[in-house]
Amino acid sequence: MIKKLRIKLIAVAMISVFIVLGTIITAINVINYNKITNDSDTVLSFLQENGGIFPVDMRKREEQQSGISDGEETQESGERSWNMPPGKGMPLGSPELAYESRYFSVNMDSSGGVTNADVRRIAAVDSDTAKKMAREIYDSGKVKGYYGNYRYIRSDEETGVKIIFLDCMRSLSDFKNTLVMSIIVSLAGLAAVFVLVIIFSGRIVKPVSESYEKQKEFITNAGHEIKTPLSIINADAEVIEMENGKSEWVDDIRKQTERLTGLTNDLVFLAKMEEAKDGTPMVDVPFSDIVCEAVQTFGGPAKAESKTLASDIEDMISVKGDEKSLYKLVSILLDNANKYSPKGGYIHVGLRKQKSRVVFEVTNTTDYDIDPGELEHMFDRFYRADKSRNSKKGGYGIGLSVASAVVEKHRGKIRAFAKDSRCIVFEVSLPA
Repeated sequence: MIKKLRIKLIAVAMISVFIVLGTIITAINVINYNKITNDSDTVLSFLQENGGIFPVDMRKREEQQSGISDGEETQESGERSWNMPPGKGMPLGSPELAYESRYFSVNMDSSGGVTNADVRRIAAVDSDTAKKMAREIYDSGKVKGYYGNYRYIRSDEETGVKIIFLDCMRSLSDFKNTLVMSIIVSLAGLAAVFVLVIIFSGRIVKPVSESYEKQKEFITNAGHEIKTPLSIINADAEVIEMENGKSEWVDDIRKQTERLTGLTNDLVFLAKMEEAKDGTPMVDVPFSDIVCEAVQTFGGPAKAESKTLASDIEDMISVKGDEKSLYKLVSILLDNANKYSPKGGYIHVGLRKQKSRVVFEVTNTTDYDIDPGELEHMFDRFYRADKSRNSKKGGYGIGLSVASAVVEKHRGKIRAFAKDSRCIVFEVSLPA
């Protein structure tokens, strides 16, 4: 139990850290990616409004056409051309944007034919490549998006279609590097947290472990100590009966000592099972024979209360385990079914091999409606579903806990589920 508690503690801590780191990384990189996209769309929209070119480039083109070279003063302004304001209303607030951006545009007619490709502001793309990219985007019908490392926007004009491309390679490369580095750093942090949680979880559960060990030791020692006075009480009851004859008081003393003896034995057995989970040698056990023997044993008590005890047991099924523990498991489940099924009720025992597992089932009807919420607590110590009814049946609610411990020792699984509102099934799955 302590080992499971520690594993759960580590799992919860790691899942929590993973979720937090994952959320942070995702949020940062999504915001970064959206910023790159939004900034690119802002620049493309500005280019779209200015005919696919920055105004500063338009002035340079006009100056070159008018014969004014770089460094010459214009007659109107008296300023050198490189001191001219680089585009009023420049996007992103950067006057250097026109000189930093690499872009190109392609004009197409209404039928999709390329009429012009302006690639003067980019060196990585030639005219033919630009035309090919434009045709693919035109055929796709998309208005904006990414084509490799290029963000594009399509606009319809009077003469046809203009597609403008903006080089985003540097921004996307920085985004990818940031994404990879954030994942690597997060994984390293996750590994560090995992090591620290393993180290400190041992210290966290140590007080619980010590308390649990003391509890098991107390149960074992107290169980052995209680056996002696119970034996004496039982012997004294026999002496009283021999001297004074049978009486209801003596019978009641015997019944109560038997109940206490059974409870003590179950508690001691449960404590020993938890103390030495790996100490018992596992050998091939004829499980089919064990189940058949237990069914025959409980046939009489079931018949005495007009209950139907049916079975469907496959022959020659064996499992690796401890024979005494497995017989106790089968007996507990059959006794539980017989105890809590009503008179004239139905009990069914099944055993089959299913792939690499052995499935053992005990089904019984009940005289009360089964609450699905109580099924998960069936294997808790001293838990009894319907206390008003079960108190009349005897027992202390420890049997199913013992059955669960036996199954856990054999690396199996046990569960309880309702077949319908008045029929309960206990299913045990063991490795073949």
